[in-house]
Amino acid sequence: MVEGGIAKPDKTDFSECWKTTCKTPYIMRLSLSAGIGGLLFGYDTGVISGALLYIREDFQQVEKKTWLQEVIVSMAVGGAIFGAAFGGWINDRFGRKLSILVADILFFVGAIVMALAPAPWMIIIGRIFVGLGVGMASMTAPLYISEASPARIRGALVSTNGLLITGGQFLSYLINLAFTHAPGTWRWMLGVAGLPAVVQFFLMLSLPESPRWLYRRNKVEEARSILEKIYPANEVESELIALRNSIEAEKADEQAIGDNFLAKMKGALSNVVVRRGLYAGVTVQVAQQFSGINTVMYYSPTIVQFAGFASNKTALALSLVTSGLNAVGSIVSMAFVDRYGRRRMMIISMFGIISCLVILSIVFFQAASHAPKISQLESTHFAANATCPSFLSAPNPTSWNCMSCLKAECAFCANGANEYSPGACLAKTSDLETSCHGQHRTWFKDGCPNKFGFLAVVFLGLYIISYSPGMGTVPWIVNSEIYPLKYRGIGGGIAAVFNWVCNLIVSLTFLTLTKALGSSGTFLLFAGYCVIGLVFIYWFVPETKGLQFEEVEQMLKSGYKPLAFKTKSTRGENQSA
Repeated sequence: MVEGGIAKPDKTDFSECWKTTCKTPYIMRLSLSAGIGGLLFGYDTGVISGALLYIREDFQQVEKKTWLQEVIVSMAVGGAIFGAAFGGWINDRFGRKLSILVADILFFVGAIVMALAPAPWMIIIGRIFVGLGVGMASMTAPLYISEASPARIRGALVSTNGLLITGGQFLSYLINLAFTHAPGTWRWMLGVAGLPAVVQFFLMLSLPESPRWLYRRNKVEEARSILEKIYPANEVESELIALRNSIEAEKADEQAIGDNFLAKMKGALSNVVVRRGLYAGVTVQVAQQFSGINTVMYYSPTIVQFAGFASNKTALALSLVTSGLNAVGSIVSMAFVDRYGRRRMMIISMFGIISCLVILSIVFFQAASHAPKISQLESTHFAANATCPSFLSAPNPTSWNCMSCLKAECAFCANGANEYSPGACLAKTSDLETSCHGQHRTWFKDGCPNKFGFLAVVFLGLYIISYSPGMGTVPWIVNSEIYPLKYRGIGGGIAAVFNWVCNLIVSLTFLTLTKALGSSGTFLLFAGYCVIGLVFIYWFVPETKGLQFEEVEQMLKSGYKPLAFKTKSTRGENQSA
């Protein structure tokens, strides 16, 4: 998530949440209606991974141009960066409800544009619209839920938004799999997102504005009427007083540091506590993205095909496992983050991620090394001009294997008797693909048949298991705790921008990297990034488990150092570091 991330629920939150929402179903109605934004967020970021396989089949220019595939995938991320900034302004000026309604319109328009796209450039425009919606929903949905929820169950309800994001990603893989044989395939996959957007739009029309926003706009009676629906009658006045005190304190802070963006930014960066908080907050967000997670979420079926699974349906089915594990990991994190601590979970997570990435690099290297050889006889078995031109002009064609063929922008038609035996290196055309399939052979254009593919899927799953409970959710929790109260919005916003920008960089370069370095080299590169990230986390990120906000602020004011680097006189001050 972008603004606020996955909230840190108290250990009693979930049981209390169940009791409270059973007594007051209106609260759950508010939360789930707004939470559809999280579902759309997850769906629209995950669905492109499967849709891309079929977009490539329909548009030859997308198949041939790696950069065009990267642009189609990453434009949603680019749109989200601007959507989050634009959404922040709409939130403050016009309210949370209108912001969610605008996000729904953007989701719907983007889904329709993509579903009807006659050319790749229209898909890109649709992805930008969807990205704007994602950016707005990522910050507005948790904000609306937190402001319209009783304080004692706020953490649990906001956490449901995080679960709906990973649930939306899992749903996108299910939808992708369901439409593999439908006419229009990718059009249905991308267009389905319009339905929940319509549902949320009409649900939100019947729901109120956030009571906090209304009170800040001096609409006290409207705020009171909403609080009366959320809280028991004997708690309404006390909540109204707490709301008034909170908003007055917020306005006092604005008068002290200024209420415009530049004044807030200047005040934040001139504060030593905020700067040290940003060292930690930005570190964990950058490390999260450069662990390579969104290469898996955005390109998972493509990675599975790199491993040697040629069938689109098989690639989608195996990718479903990774998405499911990501959702399960979010639940695991919520159960253990308060028991074992944020810093410890991230460090353990990074060790697991690095190990899995190194093993994946070895697996892909072995897969490439043991790729089937190219047979001259098999290659000339088809039409006279069917053989890959680069193979025919190669000085030493007998040294070629399947990977050599794919690097030459050609395709491998496996041996009909045994796909691990020498096969044909052919020009990559749809006619030759049909001819290859017609002889009951398998057509490989992204990866080669090998006996290591299953290991790649297993360690991809273990990578997700390592990532999700730690680096998946904890960076957002750290950013919700690490800044002084009056700078929490600007601090979290700066860290979120770094997260989205790094996300954009990774998603926009992944396929180019695999082309230049190979799958093995790319995963090894991400492992190297993770080693750097681990060092930075160890050095800059303190443990905030169980600390009051004032204690965190005091720790940063005195300067944080890891326990191993503390002097004997200060070592006892913070044993949890």
